[in-house]
Amino acid sequence: MFPALETELKQETLPDPYEDFMYRHLRYYGYFKGPTCLSSTVRRQIEAVSRGSLLLSSPLLKSRQLLHNDFGEVNPRLREPRDLFAFLPSSGPLQAPRWPIECEVIKENIHHIEWIPPQPEYFYQPTGNEKVPEIVGEEEGTVVYQLDSVPTEGSYFTSSRVGGKRGIIKDLAVTLQGPEDNALLFESRFESGNLQKAVRVDTYEYELTLRTDLYTNKYTQWFYFRVQNTRKDATYRFTIVNLLKPKSLYTLGMKPLMYSQLDADTHNIGWRREGSEIKYCKSSTGDGQQPFYCLTWTIQFPHDQDTCFFAHFYPYTYTDLQCYLLSVANNPVQAQFCKLRTLCRSLAGNIVYLLTITNPSRTPQEAAAKKAVVLSARVHPGESNGSWIMKGFLDFILSDSPDAQLLRNIFVFKVVPMLNPDGVIVGNSRCSLAGRDLNRHYKTILKDSFPCIWYTRNMIKRLLEEREVLLYCDFHGHSRKNNIFLYGCNNNDRKYWLHERVFPLMLSKNAPDKFSFHSCNFKVQRCKEGTGRVVMWRMGILNSYTMESTFGGSTLGNKRDTHFTTEDLKSLGHQVCDTLLDFCDPDRAKFMQCLEELKELLQQEIHKKFNELGQDMELEGNWSDISLSDIESSTSGSDSSLSDGLPAHLLNIARELNKKKRLYKKKKKKPLQTRKQRNEQYQKNSLMREFKLTDVAERAGFASTLQKPHAFSRNSKNTSSSMVRNEKPRLNEREKPGFTASCSAKRSTNRSQEPARDMKPSWSRNRYPVAKRGRATLTVYPSLHVYTYP
Repeated sequence: MFPALETELKQETLPDPYEDFMYRHLRYYGYFKGPTCLSSTVRRQIEAVSRGSLLLSSPLLKSRQLLHNDFGEVNPRLREPRDLFAFLPSSGPLQAPRWPIECEVIKENIHHIEWIPPQPEYFYQPTGNEKVPEIVGEEEGTVVYQLDSVPTEGSYFTSSRVGGKRGIIKDLAVTLQGPEDNALLFESRFESGNLQKAVRVDTYEYELTLRTDLYTNKYTQWFYFRVQNTRKDATYRFTIVNLLKPKSLYTLGMKPLMYSQLDADTHNIGWRREGSEIKYCKSSTGDGQQPFYCLTWTIQFPHDQDTCFFAHFYPYTYTDLQCYLLSVANNPVQAQFCKLRTLCRSLAGNIVYLLTITNPSRTPQEAAAKKAVVLSARVHPGESNGSWIMKGFLDFILSDSPDAQLLRNIFVFKVVPMLNPDGVIVGNSRCSLAGRDLNRHYKTILKDSFPCIWYTRNMIKRLLEEREVLLYCDFHGHSRKNNIFLYGCNNNDRKYWLHERVFPLMLSKNAPDKFSFHSCNFKVQRCKEGTGRVVMWRMGILNSYTMESTFGGSTLGNKRDTHFTTEDLKSLGHQVCDTLLDFCDPDRAKFMQCLEELKELLQQEIHKKFNELGQDMELEGNWSDISLSDIESSTSGSDSSLSDGLPAHLLNIARELNKKKRLYKKKKKKPLQTRKQRNEQYQKNSLMREFKLTDVAERAGFASTLQKPHAFSRNSKNTSSSMVRNEKPRLNEREKPGFTASCSAKRSTNRSQEPARDMKPSWSRNRYPVAKRGRATLTVYPSLHVYTYP
C-alpha cells in the first residue's frame, strides 16, 4: 500500500523540499548559522541556492506550494486551489505517514481485525489480594527493550520523512539463545505504538516504561506495544511504572486490551479485555518533581509462540483512517454527496482531511437554506474512542438509510476526522509535534506551529459567514469517569435559557445505557477559554460541545458494569444522528418537554445548593434569574491540561525578544527627577485618574457607590443575573420550530439517580413523513425549514 516504505532508494540523492523548508525556517530564526550541521542533502540544496538555483530559491518553497511525492521528487508547479480537487484519488497508493526524522520505524504493516465479543466484558472485581509491586528497575533487572533516540523536553521538531529515521533499523529486542529461551520480545516502533523500555525483573515479570509525548516530559497514559515468543501455561506480570495521573479507571475495574494474532488468524477473534490482579497505585519511584503511578496486571497467553498486542484502548491509526476514506472515495454512490478535501498539512506534512457531506441541492435557495453541523475528533491522539464514534457517525450518514438521506437533505456536514495525525502516528497521548495540547490553542495566531487548529477555526469562521452552524462537537476520551457525556457552554440570554442543554438531554434519552446526562457540565472556566467548544461558542455557535467517551464502560441500564466495545461507540455515532433529527423536528413537543424537564431539574439543584449554604429562598416568580455559573460544578473531573504557552522552538525567540526589549527600555530610561518633580507628577497623575473615573461613571449613569452583586442573597427573593460573565453568542432572531412526537415519560429529576435498567427511549420515529417517502416527494422542501430553537 505504501511503496515509499518498500525501499530507501533516492532518499540520500534526491532533495526533500519539505525538509529544506524546515531547515530554512530554522535558519531564519537563527538556529543554524551555516550548513555545517545539516545533512548532506540539505547542504547540497543550500549550495544550489547560493548558485542561483531557480527551483530551490523560489519563494514558493516557503509557502509549501510545490508538489512532491513520497520519494522527495519535486514537481515544479503550483498546487490547484484546495476547493477544486481531492487528495485521495479514485485509485492508486495512499500517502505513507511522515514521521519525525529522529523516530525509528519498523517496516511491518500492523493490522487488526474488528470483532465484537459475543458476551459482555464485565469490569474487574478486586479481590483485596492484589499485589502492590516493588519497582526493581534496570539496576537489578535486565533491559530487554529500549529506544535510544527519542526527542524529549528541550528539543523540538525540525523535519520529517516517510519511514522516519534514515539508515538500518536496530534490533532493540534481546537475542534468543535457543528454542528454550522464554524471554519476551517487545516492539512498539510502529504506527501509534508507545513503549520506551522493558526490563525483565523475573522469569515471567516485566517492568515497562512508556515514552512521554515527543518533545515533552509529560503525558504518559496511552500504551500500545507488541510481545512475541509467548508461553501458554505461564502467568506473566506486567507493570507500567511511570504513569502520571493520580486517578484512573483501572481503580474502578477497567481491564487492559489484548490481541492474539493466532486467535485472529484461526478463530477471527480480535481485541478483548484481559487481565487479573489489576492494581493502580502510587509508585515507589519518581523523578523528584512529580510522583509516578504504576499499573500492574497478570496475564496468561492463549498460545505458545504467539504474537500478542496490548493497548490502553482500541487503536485507530492514521492508516486506518486513510483506508476508510479511500473506500469512500472509491464508492461511486457515496462520492456523489461526500467530497473529500485537504484542510491543511500538519507540522510533519501529513494530510489533515476535511469531509463535506450533503445531498446536492436543486436550487440556490435550497442550498442556502441548509444549516451546518461541524464534527471533529482526535485532537488528543491517545483518545482513540473519538475515532470509533466518528466512524459510527460516518457509517450512518454515508448510508442509504432514509434518516441519513433526510439529514443530508437539510444539513451540510463538515467533518475533520483526525485533527492531530502527527500525534496519532507517533503514539502521543495528548500533544502535537509542537509539544503542546492543541485543544488549548484554538485562539492561536501561530499558523505555522498549530496548522491543524488554525485552519479548522478558519474553516468554521468562513462557514459561519455563509450559513448558521447548528451544532459543533469535538469527540474526546476520558480516563477517570465512566459512560459518555458532553461538556457544553452556558448561555446568559434568558430568551434562550437552558437551550444548550436540550441536545444532551435528548441524546441521553436515545442512548440511556451509554450516555449520562448527569455527568454533563456547562460551566465555562477561564482555563478552558482556548478549547474548541468555548472558542466556537464565542464565535456564535450556541450548541458547542466536547463529547467525552470513557476508556472504560457503562454504569447505566443493560450495560451496567461492562466495558464498551467498538460497536458500542459506533452505535453512539448513529444515535448522534437520531438526536439531530429529534432536535430539529418541526413539532415542538419533544423540545418543550425537555425544556420543562430541565427547568424542574435545575430547580431541584438550586434548592439543594441553598440547603448546603444553610439558606432559605422562595423560588417562585423570577427564580430563573439565578446565575447558572454559581450553581454549576466545575469540570475539574475532565482530562484537562493548562496551556503550556509557546511551542518549544519559539521559546528561545521569545526570551531573546524580551531581553532586547529590556535593554531598549534601559537605554530610553528617563533622567532622575527631584523630589519636588516627583510629587508634582504624582499629583497630576492622581487628578487625571480621578477625572477619568468620574467622567466614565457619569457617562454610564453609575451611582457614586457601586455594590458588588451577590449570587446567593440571604434576604433577597430575586437574585441578580449579572454574575454571568460569559460572552453572549450571536443568535438568529428567526421563528423557531419544535418537534413532532410526544416525549417519553418524564425521567426522575433526582440527580443522585441514574436511568433505570432496561430503559428504552420512546421517541417517535415518525420524522418528516412526507420527506421519508423518497426524494421524488421532496417538492415541498422549501417549506421545510430547520431552525435552531423553538
